[in-house]
Amino acid sequence: MDNPIAQDEPTLVTAPSRDAKIRAILISIAAVAGSIGIAVAVFYFRHEVRRLGMLGYPGVFIINLLSSATLFVPAPGFLAVFALGSVLNPLLVGIIAGAGSALGEITGYLAGIGGRAVIEDKPLYNRFHYWISRYGMLAIIVMAAVPNPLFDLGGLIAGVTGMPLWRFVLATWIGKSARFIFLALGGSHLLPTG
Repeated sequence: MDNPIAQDEPTLVTAPSRDAKIRAILISIAAVAGSIGIAVAVFYFRHEVRRLGMLGYPGVFIINLLSSATLFVPAPGFLAVFALGSVLNPLLVGIIAGAGSALGEITGYLAGIGGRAVIEDKPLYNRFHYWISRYGMLAIIVMAAVPNPLFDLGGLIAGVTGMPLWRFVLATWIGKSARFIFLALGGSHLLPTG
């Protein structure tokens, strides 16, 4: 039997070509630049973002998409969820806000693919890297559900570790939806509706 690949021959592993390295660097630069660009745009147009709340459910989605697209810059998404939970169905507000937020967090994930050298070898990075490497989606769900300013770091590390994008988005949506449902229910009970 004539087999083109012999079973006992070693497989050669070659280093990435120079063009592949340059392409990877350019993709990394584009990912980081895109994330920074979105953050600057959201900050610059923050007053227009607030007006989106008048659009109801689509407004909740867009506000949280844009708010989560910023890296380490606070944005008003949770305020819209709290306020609109008093006038719209809090369960739907939470789920829709979670979806918008999960898609917005893709910028952090992409920045993680591109900015690996910037954040490696920091104690907090190492701790989050361990959690995400060991627990995967569960770590992202918990980090997204608990209000904390460090979730962007979780997104960065998910990108660095090579977690599939769909898993990152799904886990983020589950965690953020849980948090936003709780927040919208709070708004529905604490804010006057009339």
